[in-house]
Amino acid sequence: MVTDLTVGKPRRVLMKFTLPLLLSVVFQQFYNIADSMIAGHYIGVQALAAVGASYPITMIFMAIANGTNIGCSVVISQLFGGKRMTHMKSAVSTAIFSSTALALILTVGGLFLSPILLRAISTPAEIEQDAAVYLNIYIGGLCFLFLYNIANGVFTALGDSKTPLFFLIFSSVGNIILDIVFVTKLQMGVAGVAWATFSAQGFASVAAITVLIFRIRKIESQKPKLFSGKMLFRISRIAVPSILQQSFVSVGNVFIQGLINGYGATVVAAFSAAMKLNTFTITTLCALGNGLSSYTAQNIGADNAKRVKQGFHAGIIIALLIAVPFFTLFFWFPEQSMQLFAEKGSTEVIAAGAAFLKIVSPFYFLITVKLVVDGVLRGAGAMNAFMIATFSDLILRVLFAFVLSPVFGACGIWYSWPIGWSIASILSLLFYCTGIWKKHLPSRSKSI
Repeated sequence: MVTDLTVGKPRRVLMKFTLPLLLSVVFQQFYNIADSMIAGHYIGVQALAAVGASYPITMIFMAIANGTNIGCSVVISQLFGGKRMTHMKSAVSTAIFSSTALALILTVGGLFLSPILLRAISTPAEIEQDAAVYLNIYIGGLCFLFLYNIANGVFTALGDSKTPLFFLIFSSVGNIILDIVFVTKLQMGVAGVAWATFSAQGFASVAAITVLIFRIRKIESQKPKLFSGKMLFRISRIAVPSILQQSFVSVGNVFIQGLINGYGATVVAAFSAAMKLNTFTITTLCALGNGLSSYTAQNIGADNAKRVKQGFHAGIIIALLIAVPFFTLFFWFPEQSMQLFAEKGSTEVIAAGAAFLKIVSPFYFLITVKLVVDGVLRGAGAMNAFMIATFSDLILRVLFAFVLSPVFGACGIWYSWPIGWSIASILSLLFYCTGIWKKHLPSRSKSI
């Protein structure tokens, strides 16, 4: 279902549009969490640590896929909002072809570099083999990852947040079932966790692309170009900064993971579990930001700055409401949250992970501001401001992790999150208040 986000009451439109996006994240993160839960409970703490040790590297590939998603989504939203359907179709096909080529290149390079990357982050010897198995299987499925992200981005750009949800629900349930079968029945160990994700993600991507092509063909237009160099350049103007930003964050997390690996498998396992929960929260809030990007892009295409402001205010309210249950759960019940991944007897793992959750969860209310502003800046194409705020967060987080850890131990690393979030949120809000995003309105710029 294609939806025009340039009409209707902004708060109602955003809530109706973003609710499926939020549910999609819940299911996506649920099966990511299920991987770690099954690894921790049915294979052991070392398996949990192995999945966690490879996580920052997998996030680099995810960052590139998400950046590509953002680039095509913003451009397609702007074209759709401006009713330029032929160009919009050309953007869709160009995005599919170019992202597939990129995924193939990354698959070959990733399989070659994976052992080097694991050694570079000082992966403990006792989990290195399992981490390599998990990582290589994950890399083998990169084409599926990229195709699904492109399909998801296009659906979202067209105002359809329900179709990706249906695919993700089926994929999530399938992933969990396969996790249980591969790990508990077939005794495949860490490889079973990876193959479950590979299989579920593969089905979802093929189904999503098939439905997308059928849906796009039904939209009336002149015959579009299947591949356009100009459209690729236009998508790249948004995608490349997004990829750099998200990759920079992921590379920074690799440095932090290397620092954490020095504390041994127990702390690695604790960080892996706690980060799954923290990522659940942040990714949920990012889903709202991504929805706001499509909303902003369509209204930028329609030259309606007032409606963008209304969407921003509505987004802040929705985001703060979303943050409340996560804060309540992780701040007041951190040990119980950690027990999702570790047995009650794993007291050191639970204590280290609980400390992380108690330190970062009060700052969820602050990071919501940045993530909502991110949605507006991306949707408007104001990528320089977006990157400055995000890079500041990461640079400070990595810097303070290395500065504070010798003094406070692992907790010093945990403290770096609130510091980075606080400064980045202030910067983002300043960028929004200066109105830099308005420079990209069609009436002020011919580049949109």
